[in-house]
Amino acid sequence: MIYFRGCTVREKLPHIEMATRQILKMANIDHHILDDEECCGSFLLRTGFADDAREVMAKTAEKLKGEKVLVSCAGCYNTLKNDYKEFLGVDLDVIHISMLFENLIKEGVIKPDKLPVNVSYHDPCHLGRHSGEYDSPRGILRSIATLVEMENIKENARCCGAGGGVKSAYPEIANKLAQKRIDDALETDADILVTSCSFCLVNLQEASGNPKPKIKVMDLSEILLWALTRGK
Repeated sequence: MIYFRGCTVREKLPHIEMATRQILKMANIDHHILDDEECCGSFLLRTGFADDAREVMAKTAEKLKGEKVLVSCAGCYNTLKNDYKEFLGVDLDVIHISMLFENLIKEGVIKPDKLPVNVSYHDPCHLGRHSGEYDSPRGILRSIATLVEMENIKENARCCGAGGGVKSAYPEIANKLAQKRIDDALETDADILVTSCSFCLVNLQEASGNPKPKIKVMDLSEILLWALTRGK
């Protein structure tokens, strides 16, 4: 299995890589990373650079063919799983961490503790509306905490505002959209807002505020690792 970290995790969020690889180690799952990992091409594709995107995607596809590919980022998942098939005719074997980790919990391979916190879950556009995966992240969260849902969820969830190049080109708009999502989470009285997309994580954390955030925002791998190591 190749763990494909994605640009944002690789360059900005190494703690997600650490948490994911630590969970894989606990589950005795052999895996490796690519020392020469490149972009999946999602950002280029979403911002209109289709020819450049195809060039990058073709290089990455060659490195991933014939492998089982695990991804942290919802954008990477949608691109590798769906766009590679549409634009390159390449059908990769891709799984998001939420799907793998939920199965490991169901099979008793990993046994997380129940955390004394309320959590709400933000559906990333790429994992939810684009790829139809809503249940696995919630299955994990129900097993490790008390899940309190926002009003707008699943196919009706608000976008965090970071995707499609909006964060880079229109940061003020991206921040306003993220602020609305933070407000949605605050209405649930959740202690933690969890997501499973690196773009969503960065934008929601910024909107929550520093140094005293309105609500703690965590990646799914981080909170699962906490549940697995609590008290140990």
